[in-house]
Amino acid sequence: MTTLAAKKAALTDLLQKMNKVTVAFSGGIDSTVVLKMALNVLGRDNVTAVVANSELFTEEEFDKAVSLAEELGANVQTTTLDYLSDEHIEHNTADSWYYAKKMFYTRLNDLATENGSDAVLDGMIKNDEQDYRPGLKARTEAGARSLLQEADFFKVDVRALAQELDLNNWNKVASCSVSSRFPYGTTLTHENIAQVMAAEKYLRSLGFPTVRVRYHGDIARVELPEARIGDFLVFNDRVNRKLQALGFRYVTLDLGGFRSGRMNDTLTKQQLATFA
Repeated sequence: MTTLAAKKAALTDLLQKMNKVTVAFSGGIDSTVVLKMALNVLGRDNVTAVVANSELFTEEEFDKAVSLAEELGANVQTTTLDYLSDEHIEHNTADSWYYAKKMFYTRLNDLATENGSDAVLDGMIKNDEQDYRPGLKARTEAGARSLLQEADFFKVDVRALAQELDLNNWNKVASCSVSSRFPYGTTLTHENIAQVMAAEKYLRSLGFPTVRVRYHGDIARVELPEARIGDFLVFNDRVNRKLQALGFRYVTLDLGGFRSGRMNDTLTKQQLATFA
C-alpha cells in the first residue's frame, strides 16, 4: 500500500514540473488540498484560484469558497457561468454534466490563457472514477489536470493530508451541483432550483449537514444518513410545514438513507458506458 508520505511526494513532484497554474476552486476539501499544495510548492505569484458562481450552486458556498481561497493566500478570480443557457443542462439530460463541465473547463482555459498559466488543475480524486462521471471526459478533452488522481489520492488520503496541512475544512461535508436533486429529464428552472436550495438550507439549520432533498414534482424526498434518521423524526411536523410552505405538496423520508449519485440508478447500462 502506498503511504500518504509517498503520495504527497508524488503530488509535490507533479507541481514542481509546472510554472504557473490556475486552480478550479470550489471550497471543498479536494480542491482546497490542491490549492494549498500549489501555493506551498509554486508560491502565491504563480497560483490563481478561480471560483465560479452559477445557478446550480448556492451563494453561500460561493462566498465561503472566495473567503477560504483568500485566507489561504491565493490570488482569487471569480467568474459566473450561465449553465441553464445550455439545453442539455436545462433539461437535465443524462449527459448534462458533461456539457456543464465542458462549459466550466472552457472558461477555465480562457482565464488561464489570460493570466499566463501553463496548466488548469481541478480537485478530482480516485473515488471519482468509481461512479458515473461525464465530467471526466470534458476534463480530458479540455486538457485540464487532476493531480490528486495522478498521485493516487482517495478521499481518505485527501482528508489525512488536509489535517497534516492544518486545513480547517478537512472534514467538510461534500456538496455538489443542485441538478443532482432532480431526476434526469426534469427541466431545471430558477424557481425549482431555489425551492430545493431553500429546503436543504432549512434542514441543515436543524443540524443535518448531510442532506439531500430530491425533487419529484410536488413531492420532496428527503435523504439523510441512515444513522441520523431516528434523530430526524422529532422534526417531522415542522419540516412538513416548512417544505409545504416552500411549494411541495408532499414531504417524504427515504428509508434507504443518503447515497451520493442516487439518481444515477435510473440510467441504463448503455448510458453508463457512454462516459465510462
